[in-house]
Amino acid sequence: MDILSTTFLERSNVIISGASGPGVQAIVFLHGLGGDQYDWRLVAPAFESRYQVVLMDLIGAGKSDLTARKPTIAHRTLHGHATDLLGVLSALALHDVVFVGHSVAAMIGVIAAVREPQRFAKMVLVSPAPRFINGAGYAGGFEQKDINELLAAMEGDYQGRSHGFAPVMMGQHERPELVMELTNSFVRTNPEIAKHFARVTLFSDTRAELDFLTIPTLIVQSAHDTIAPLAVGHYINEQLADSRMVVVETGGHCPHLSAPQATLQAMDNFLHRELVLR
Repeated sequence: MDILSTTFLERSNVIISGASGPGVQAIVFLHGLGGDQYDWRLVAPAFESRYQVVLMDLIGAGKSDLTARKPTIAHRTLHGHATDLLGVLSALALHDVVFVGHSVAAMIGVIAAVREPQRFAKMVLVSPAPRFINGAGYAGGFEQKDINELLAAMEGDYQGRSHGFAPVMMGQHERPELVMELTNSFVRTNPEIAKHFARVTLFSDTRAELDFLTIPTLIVQSAHDTIAPLAVGHYINEQLADSRMVVVETGGHCPHLSAPQATLQAMDNFLHRELVLR
């Protein structure tokens, strides 16, 4: 493995587990804003008997390379993060992977799959959000002024806003331990890179990429999500050439945490059916 390949793997704190050997397909998980690869702990292990499981951290999150934990020109749009994802797949010589991405990371995966479709066989988009701002014929979840106020508040009191934003994302007041875990994840993230990525995320608009994605796709949507409401899932399902949508009866923006069994069932049904159709 060359130095560039090693750099991508180290920077993104890539962890590999599960099955190995010729013909084993890889399944790659990518977390969303404020999280890290630990977010997949209730879902990823279920695939280890059948897949090579690849976990990674977005730059600045989790245990990604400390030297990379600062805003960069390359990451001023989601395309920089898509380049990181493709760099990891290239370093591991992976093609035809199953990609699983949450929220904005779902769209990072879409960007990567449009750029290099041969690396992807199937896509699982968990609470995908191609745009976070309402308007222009799109119900994205937030008003422009709300996002401006949130970002301004983060500049003044990042940790305080982390404690306020986590309950909105989780939407699980009856399970405070999940809210606390997500809050701790926000707090662990380097504040400068977190604020930078929040701005990139909340002002991103990747709707145009959807027209170019032809890979079989599953959309896993929470029934009660204020960040990416049901209308968002339906919109994406209508735009994609080959997709299906499953609504999980749970609240919040993180069904892989609040309803892991239902999320697993939806994924397993999708992946199994795709296998049979081959």
